[in-house]
Amino acid sequence: MISGNRNSFADYKADGHNWITLATGEYYPDILQEACQLYAPVLVMFGQLLRTSESSVRLFMQISEIPNAWMRVQLYRVFRKYVSPELPVEMLRRKKKATDICSQFGGRFRPVQEVQAAFMTRPIPDEAMSVLLWEYRSRGKKGYDLTERFFSLFRLHFPDLPIREPERAGKDILMGAVFKAYPNPKRPVDFAIYDINGNDVLAIGLARYDSDRGGAQEDDRTGGYRSCADEILSYSQQHNLRTKIIFLNDGPGLLLGSMWEDYASLERSWPGKILVVTLRMIPERVTLEWLRS
Repeated sequence: MISGNRNSFADYKADGHNWITLATGEYYPDILQEACQLYAPVLVMFGQLLRTSESSVRLFMQISEIPNAWMRVQLYRVFRKYVSPELPVEMLRRKKKATDICSQFGGRFRPVQEVQAAFMTRPIPDEAMSVLLWEYRSRGKKGYDLTERFFSLFRLHFPDLPIREPERAGKDILMGAVFKAYPNPKRPVDFAIYDINGNDVLAIGLARYDSDRGGAQEDDRTGGYRSCADEILSYSQQHNLRTKIIFLNDGPGLLLGSMWEDYASLERSWPGKILVVTLRMIPERVTLEWLRS
């Protein structure tokens, strides 16, 4: 089913560094001027809110009332750095939960007087904070670039097969939109490949760029993939479908720890039903024969 002398993801490990694609990055301090320009208004507004807040809880509530979603999220990120570094931004940014967050965690917020004193020691624009915020901005970009390049490559090799995907940072495809009777309709996936008739789902895909992985993160990633594969392929088996799974993973993180072995084990868990590939492996491993089998 798979062309070439290598039949599994494991077979590529010996020269794995030749099969990964490195995403382009941004150099420091090249990004510094743009970062300072972008985030100076955020720091100015944070300072204004800080001066008019009698407590850190009040500061948090004032931030939660900012109508502009982008500005509100950036302010939450600054708040986290100055006031509550133990709380994840994903929790802080839940606007409807602001009162609950304050009642549950407000007692551990850094006192507003200390926050004010610390903030006043920093210039506007604050280069260090601007770079920290810039890192949030670029998070996920490598993944979007990876999927875009995959879609272009796939359409080049399989022009007759429809592929459904979100546009860069668009919403993930939900399995309930792929199969109407799917038991976990909110399961997100990155793409779906159809036969030429546009009705039969040949493959479901998930794509990730691994910049670095290790320890618990490594286990979480492959463990989540295994759960997803078991769920989708069990459904496919029960309904006599030929739907398979493609895990598109790329980046230097594949060379760290046990990641390569973990993905090879994942591929072996459903022989012939799972392909783990990097971009460079696609022409050799993703074949029309495999997709339609």
